[in-house]
Amino acid sequence: MDVKIESSWKNQLTDEFEKPYFKKLSEFVHNEYRAHQIFPPAKLIFNAFDQCPFDQLKVVILGQDPYHGPGQAHGLCFSVNDGIDFPPSLRNIFKELKQDVGKEIPTSGNLTDWAKQGVLLLNATLTVRAHTAGSHQRKGWEEFTDAVIHKINEEKEHVVFILWGNYAIRKGEFIDRNKHLVLTSVHPSPLSASRGFFGNNHFSKANDFLASKDLTSIEW
Repeated sequence: MDVKIESSWKNQLTDEFEKPYFKKLSEFVHNEYRAHQIFPPAKLIFNAFDQCPFDQLKVVILGQDPYHGPGQAHGLCFSVNDGIDFPPSLRNIFKELKQDVGKEIPTSGNLTDWAKQGVLLLNATLTVRAHTAGSHQRKGWEEFTDAVIHKINEEKEHVVFILWGNYAIRKGEFIDRNKHLVLTSVHPSPLSASRGFFGNNHFSKANDFLASKDLTSIEW
């Protein structure tokens, strides 16, 4: 099966695309797009990879599910299209960014600029049915994104993994802390942000680590 994904990722993941679970997942996703409204648009399923080639990757931020409201999801975790109101977690991310590195809260919630600098904005599940959170979980996407994280862990070094919330922390338990920096805290959701997300300073810590490895910092 031919998966349209950025070439350096395609080289890394070719074997994964041929596995039975991925072929079953592809059939499921294809049928869902035919029968229902699915987010993100089909051409943006692998947008996180297309915007952040494997050989340029420096930071991984892990989300869980795409946004399931109209016009929000465009294939990058926590990010929304230009002109879309900030979801609560993204608003809190921007609040933490301001207190951490002094960046003013932007007018757009589109995080493509981060991706183009080497930040893989990876959701654990890459598609979702409109207005139905979690509807594409346990269909194979989690196995695929586990394989992506394993590949980064094994093939690269000095990557910063930013894991917010118990789900992301569990998904990253196997990451080699001797090769990579793993930053963890509670999720930026309003339900938990005041219990350790605010003040985690993950943006400056990520840049300090990259600088210590003679890598270019991220302009958050």
